[in-house]
Amino acid sequence: MVFQISHTTSYLYESGVTFCHNIATLKPKDMVGQKLLDYHLDISPTPSEISEKLDFFGNTVTRFSIQKYHNELKVTTNSIIERNFSLQPNIHDSVVGNTITLTQALLELKSYDEEILDVRQFTLESILIARITPEIKAYAEVSFKPNRPIFEAAFELMQRIYTEFEFDPEFTNVATPIHDVMKEKKGVCQDFAQIAIACVRSVGLPARYVSGYIETLPPPGKEKLIGADASHAWFSIYIPKFGWIDFDPTNNQIPKNQHITVAWGRDYYDVPPLKGVIYSTGKNKMKVAVDIRPATV
Repeated sequence: MVFQISHTTSYLYESGVTFCHNIATLKPKDMVGQKLLDYHLDISPTPSEISEKLDFFGNTVTRFSIQKYHNELKVTTNSIIERNFSLQPNIHDSVVGNTITLTQALLELKSYDEEILDVRQFTLESILIARITPEIKAYAEVSFKPNRPIFEAAFELMQRIYTEFEFDPEFTNVATPIHDVMKEKKGVCQDFAQIAIACVRSVGLPARYVSGYIETLPPPGKEKLIGADASHAWFSIYIPKFGWIDFDPTNNQIPKNQHITVAWGRDYYDVPPLKGVIYSTGKNKMKVAVDIRPATV
């Protein structure tokens, strides 16, 4: 599958801005099963300074500054991505990965192997997933039993969140604590991913937050609306002797060709599409438009 993706973020400033400094995490990853064929980033007004680098987690981030007065900031990316899920390791082909239990995995995670040392950071608290409550741990332990395969447990956790939580974009924002989401069982893809991560970490396993896109299809007989798609998020769990495997609790599925990965980190705080500081007064209004379509190459 080859996709053409456009992502535009616009900010309208009530009183104008004289200076801004921003970090954009918008460039899709080049990795096994996903190839970045083309990528363009357009910023208006034109930045006075701009640079690109890899962050601590290996994500591509773009830093830019605009040092002149402006009333609107517009950041647009256009990407062409080739997805081939069949090139990724298949959990069902891995006897160990498919059967390793929680008890066995926790023993493996005590190793001083370089890969294990690297993934251990994803067992720790992070900015938005901190102070994991007994309620979250109890929710996790319904699925994660000592002698149960962790793949099976994670799959069930994904299904439970999909079934028991309500998708409600009006209930949360990026600052809503996961404990409120857990209590009310409402939220959006970002919240469901972070609840799952909190659950996985509560039993001592590594889990990371994945940001990206998902191809959505219009209802039968309807045209797909341009810009009607959105950024998406899911979670990934590390299975010793296999590696990372993704789960999408919003859609109750293991991500395949319809999921495009942009970045990963400990939680949303590490990988927002755009963040920064401005010198201004008054209010601002943000608008986001995302479009994902099959590409002709």
